[in-house]
Amino acid sequence: MPATIPAALARAAASWPAAEAVVDGEERLTFAGLDARSAAVARALVASGVRAGDRVSVWAPNSAAWVQVALGIYRAGAVLVPVNSRFKGQEAARVLRTSGARLAFLVDGFLGTDYLAMLAEHREGLDALDEIVLLAAPGGEPRADDEAPHGSQPAAGPDRPGATRWDEFLARGERDPDGTLAAAVAASTAALGGDDVSDIVFTSGTTGAPKGAMLTHGASTRVYTAWSDVVGLRHGDRYLLVYPFFHTAGLKSGMLACILKGATLLPHPVFDVPSVMQKVTEERVTMLPGPPAIYQTILGSDLTGYDLSSWRLAVTGAAAVPVELVRRLRSELGLRTVVTGYGLTETTGTSTMCRHDDDPEVVARTSGRAIPGVEVRVVDDGGTPLPPGTPGEIVIRGYNIMKGYFDNPEATAEVIDADGWLHSGDIGIQDAAGNVTITDRKKDMFIVGGFNAYPAEIEAALLERGDLVQAAVIGIPDDRLGEVGMAFVVPRVGAAVDPAEVIAWSRARMANYKVPRRVEVVDALPLNATGKVVKYELRARLLPHRLAK
Repeated sequence: MPATIPAALARAAASWPAAEAVVDGEERLTFAGLDARSAAVARALVASGVRAGDRVSVWAPNSAAWVQVALGIYRAGAVLVPVNSRFKGQEAARVLRTSGARLAFLVDGFLGTDYLAMLAEHREGLDALDEIVLLAAPGGEPRADDEAPHGSQPAAGPDRPGATRWDEFLARGERDPDGTLAAAVAASTAALGGDDVSDIVFTSGTTGAPKGAMLTHGASTRVYTAWSDVVGLRHGDRYLLVYPFFHTAGLKSGMLACILKGATLLPHPVFDVPSVMQKVTEERVTMLPGPPAIYQTILGSDLTGYDLSSWRLAVTGAAAVPVELVRRLRSELGLRTVVTGYGLTETTGTSTMCRHDDDPEVVARTSGRAIPGVEVRVVDDGGTPLPPGTPGEIVIRGYNIMKGYFDNPEATAEVIDADGWLHSGDIGIQDAAGNVTITDRKKDMFIVGGFNAYPAEIEAALLERGDLVQAAVIGIPDDRLGEVGMAFVVPRVGAAVDPAEVIAWSRARMANYKVPRRVEVVDALPLNATGKVVKYELRARLLPHRLAK
């Protein structure tokens, strides 16, 4: 098993040099080509002054360029810091500031969003950020100044003040007549060990303060070798990825798993049924993972004219999975393998998984059992293991646990105890076979179409308006996304607060999945004796409305 991610890439390039590694629109990269492209990025990073251990960020949607850049960052011995492509400027700046990123790769516009302009409004305090490199516009959204397929080298990329063009950046690594840069990259790659940090993946957490989970090379390759073996991913598979690369589901179970097993990765920037089904048909896709909402949307769509016979693997989770959904995936789409799993960013994305031959009831009602080499328990408040069927906190221990939160030992100590158990904050039960069922999510977190939404973070943003004295956000059911946010807000005395305006204000400042879909103006929030908002009372207020439906 490769000890590092660059070692996994080197093995793939040696084992399957001519096999397709990444397909993105017109661009088709073999594993040998991906190896060469990532080496070019690594040389350019070294030429730009990036050294081992430096943090380098990527803020862009899924693309072949994203893969090349990420692998180049690893090969230079640097640490990848992904940024949520749905973030607004202030949110992205917070991640860059907290991580101390030296260099950031941004895309030049996506879905009408100008990333560079958004970040420019929040450059204050980004003292460590030396340079921004601008990637070409995503495929399917060409710009007048860049008609080449996204990620193609040597596509110039746009020419904009305050940023370096993609081709200019790469050219630095090509100016290497004596091989000094190539030697430096080789040395950095060779010096990497399994315990070295590969990524800092930020999870906002229930406090609303961003925390960067430090994940390692060795844990990443080991977890996703096991993950791939469980789901049956193999060389020759064609993996359509709708999970974003900024999430461990995209970065690890997507990009890394494909490199480990020699599968072809087809990154997809935005999910919609026609384009995804067309790609399944044309590219003979065999693997398409996603949250339950994606599969429900597919099953509810007209699939006439699409050939889905190649599709055999589905992996889901991140929300409750109806038993009927698993049955329909198998019966209506003919999927031979449907599995679910459970994990946290802090556990390198995976802790438990169902096995492909589990009964549909097990797949739907549980998140499976611990992957090899990992321990999972359900404990009481004192840390004592509980018998099967008894609810308690889920704790995890093993090689998959993060090294800690970046530059935040206090927060690390709060979640990892002296015996190495990571306390998830999730409440669940375990059956006699070890299968875990999540009964309550981490604190008040809710999941919007597969994205974790944290009320404390949204509440803090709402209070920045200035006309609110209190805000409380809960998750409410949604037919399409599973859950969406609802905000209860208390106005300042004399302030007139319009719910529609609050929603519009939020859309301009938050990632879409965080935006409350409903806002209710109230005179006061229910509080307990310690002054904390009693959110179950807010949920109870909605019961008559649900029953009325």
